Amino acid sequence: MAETSRDPLSLTVFFPCYNEEANVERTTLAALEACRRVATDFEVIIVNDGSKDRTEEVAERLAAEHPEVRAVHNRPNRGYGGALQRGFGEARKEWVFYTDGDGQFDFEEIDKLLKLRSEYDIVSGYRMDRKDPLLRKLNAFCWCTLVNVLFRMRVRDIDCAFKLYPRRLFDEIEMKSEGALIDTEVLARASRLGYTIGQVGVHHYPRIAGEQSGANLRVILRAFKELFHLYGQIRRTGRRSPESAG
Repeated sequence: MAETSRDPLSLTVFFPCYNEEANVERTTLAALEACRRVATDFEVIIVNDGSKDRTEEVAERLAAEHPEVRAVHNRPNRGYGGALQRGFGEARKEWVFYTDGDGQFDFEEIDKLLKLRSEYDIVSGYRMDRKDPLLRKLNAFCWCTLVNVLFRMRVRDIDCAFKLYPRRLFDEIEMKSEGALIDTEVLARASRLGYTIGQVGVHHYPRIAGEQSGANLRVILRAFKELFHLYGQIRRTGRRSPESAG
């Protein structure tokens, strides 16, 4: 079995699912294939966030069929941030990679992130040729610009669901966002602690089944409200030197 790096890799892969019965099996099998190629010690976690379709049923079947797979369930639905919090909290391995359960990314590109983990504490993907409507891309650009200004970061694609974190980070930060702000919150808190962030381009593919839920007005307004609350919280916390983060 080939590995991306020379040293053994301990890896958690997880993805949140909300009404993804048409995607969850395909995504899980792709995750397993990639993990078997790059890691000596791994787990795949399906986070079912209170789905109303057959996602839970399919996830439980996959967990029964594959010993490396676990299915966990939020009851009721906790929102995107709550689903990611559950995944980060469930992770047992040294490194934690997450993506979305809708299959819009290629698991094979995890290699790009793994190659940078010796240079950076965190590796964040950014979407090349993003396959979203123009308005959604414009909103994302404005949001990313605002977040970078507020938190003094230089992240090209804040909300790209293709990131690699060290597990130890989640013992150091307290996540509070249960909505769309979660990516911003984790990166901003990590940056404040001195964690370095590497970035690499990954391909983005059209959704082939199911519906997006992250672009409705209520979600957007909630994210802005949480953003300025988070800004106030982080301003009141001290910085830590990069040397102490390693």
